[in-house]
Amino acid sequence: MSMNGTAGSRPVGPPRLPSLTGLRFPAALLVFFFHASLGVPWIRLFEDDAANDAFAKYASQAGALGVTFFFVLSGFVLTWSARDQDTMRAFWRRRFVKIYPNYVITWALALLTFAAVMTKPWQAVVNLLMVQVWVPDFATNFSVDPPSWSLGAEAIFYLAFPVLFLLIKKIDPARLKWWIAGVVAAICLTPTLTYAVIPGGGMQMPGADGTSTVQYWFAYVLPPVRLLDFALGILVARAVIAGRWRNIGTTWSALLLAVSYAVAMNVEHLYAQRSVTLVPIVLLIAAVATRDAENKPTPFNNRFMIWLGEISFAFYLLHYIVLAYSRELLGDALYSTPVGIALIAAQTVVAVLLSWALYAWVEAPITRRFSSSRKARAAKAAAAEAAVRGAGPSDSEGRTLETV
Repeated sequence: MSMNGTAGSRPVGPPRLPSLTGLRFPAALLVFFFHASLGVPWIRLFEDDAANDAFAKYASQAGALGVTFFFVLSGFVLTWSARDQDTMRAFWRRRFVKIYPNYVITWALALLTFAAVMTKPWQAVVNLLMVQVWVPDFATNFSVDPPSWSLGAEAIFYLAFPVLFLLIKKIDPARLKWWIAGVVAAICLTPTLTYAVIPGGGMQMPGADGTSTVQYWFAYVLPPVRLLDFALGILVARAVIAGRWRNIGTTWSALLLAVSYAVAMNVEHLYAQRSVTLVPIVLLIAAVATRDAENKPTPFNNRFMIWLGEISFAFYLLHYIVLAYSRELLGDALYSTPVGIALIAAQTVVAVLLSWALYAWVEAPITRRFSSSRKARAAKAAAAEAAVRGAGPSDSEGRTLETV
């Protein structure tokens, strides 16, 4: 089955979206701050209770915002960069080569540094197979390297993308707004449905009165439920490409996101995690993509931010390991506010440097070497040679945005 390009015409501009690449690192940093606020592993960070409480409060929804951003962004950029005459097998190969080597390395590193003593052998195995998200158990969902649970969901997204893409491509562009509205409504109603049909007894979520870990698993972790976020990204990308998106601009989108985050800190847990920030996230992604397509500057398309975006996947997988292992080395001491801030800054720098190494020595070379089959590489080389000899145009559509 081929994956032909989407209908409609993309706004005039580059096929790449450098600002969205650059925006990936701030999203990953939000997840970092959330985990840092927990005082990994699960202890307070600051001696000053007011500072500790403030950090915990203001970072309480940062992880959920970052994860939702990545889920929507994945659907958006995969649709934007969909290749003419691509095949499911070629697509899945590129995704596997991009994701799994980093995943395995950080899985092993987490076990070696801190997770082995608290992880059962079967939990380690289900993590390695990326199926921990299918078990309705909080300790299993977030075992080994806790942030890696989202890759278990992303694996399902990637498996489903070729089919979802073909189905969504058939939607009349004039009707995309209704599909987008329907998916947004379904996501926003997920907490209501969850509280109504999933039992609320048993183990409770830390710091989330009235929400059980099973309710949290169903609404926030379970891949078929989170597939809605990914599908929303596909729909929005199609709307932007087809010229059917009403762009409110990056400034207003960012302001709405800030306001929605403030609201999220003051509503019931699942609504904060799944509903409140969703629309501003979508608006911001579409606004930034439109700026790139129109060759307009953004704060995220400079060389440094693009570099940070390129290493952000490695950073996402490594940051918890850095936090947990450094706390293990430092012991259970609490710190003054200035020392605590300095510690978090140092952990950030260490995580960035390790991510750079993982990207440069593993992710980038493996992706270059194995993203396409030997036959495909030979055909591409022959086409390039023919183009140089004047036998035909070179293929410039081989470039891809599949970096999320």
